[in-house]
Amino acid sequence: MTTTSPAKIDQRALWAGIGFSFLFTALIAWLGGRLESIRLLPDSGVAWYYWRLPEPTVWTRLAAWGGYFLHQAFTWWTIWYAQSRPHKYTDGLHWINWVALFGNAGFIALHVLQTHLFYDGLAQDISIFLSQGSVIVLLIWVLLMENGRRGLVWGWKAPISPEVNRWARKTHGYIFVWAAVLTFWYHPAVSTPGHLIGFLYMFFLLLQGSLFFTRVHVNKWWTVALEVMVLVHGTLVAVGQGNGIWPMFFFGFGGLFVITQMHGLGLGLPVRLALLAGYVGGVLWVYNDRGWDKLNEIIRIPAIDYLGVAVLALLIGGGLGLARRLRGRRPAPSSAAAD
Repeated sequence: MTTTSPAKIDQRALWAGIGFSFLFTALIAWLGGRLESIRLLPDSGVAWYYWRLPEPTVWTRLAAWGGYFLHQAFTWWTIWYAQSRPHKYTDGLHWINWVALFGNAGFIALHVLQTHLFYDGLAQDISIFLSQGSVIVLLIWVLLMENGRRGLVWGWKAPISPEVNRWARKTHGYIFVWAAVLTFWYHPAVSTPGHLIGFLYMFFLLLQGSLFFTRVHVNKWWTVALEVMVLVHGTLVAVGQGNGIWPMFFFGFGGLFVITQMHGLGLGLPVRLALLAGYVGGVLWVYNDRGWDKLNEIIRIPAIDYLGVAVLALLIGGGLGLARRLRGRRPAPSSAAAD
């Protein structure tokens, strides 16, 4: 009789989660026709979110916010539980991983059901910029957290304090699942191409957030794939909107890959130079037709993200320094209290 090794269980959980993500994305697409009859208000600009009810009720809000708070509390609890126990990275799964995997699957199903019963997501009450900003914070957090391993610019490591890096690694799970869960519940489970690729991305992030303390959680190819998927999402959404700014997303996030992300994959110098040459060739080909006056588009996203890393490092470092000062100012216990 043969038994499944822990390593195969670990890897199979990842592939099963990826399969589930594609299947549930397909389910959302298949059910999307049921929502086409819902009347929505006309689009009124860049800050407007189209997919929300004209007249929300207490029940529609309670369904969306109740589901979100339960999902958020669940994911934070699983991370807290895992970190508060002596868990080590293994090739198998801890029991809390199974809880996280099945729990997140249940909340994904719940949100789809909630959409078809009540429609509205969190978009009724919060800005689209908060949803988008949460994912930007996630991506910037990864850049900071991985600086010590792969560097920030062609392998060069920014002078970020190890203490800052340790704190970012310790807390990153809470930030990442917050961004994923908030964005997931922000949108109703409608079936536009942009929503579908976005939901698939959120499912992958929730899958990653369920595999803590496993080897696949830190697999460099899987984690870089999660980072690069935002390139696919942003580019396809821009193409679908027909606003002509898809190169900003494609070459912006592509620039992050060739400047930073590919240097953590263990690729040889010839391969990295070939990828860089392919990127530069793509830029020359597109902007020779698009117009060189628009070339600044390709640096907007990298500039925001690298500036964000600096700001985030300063905020974390400042917070840690302030915490030390406050601890140092605590009055020493009196002898009577010590007795």
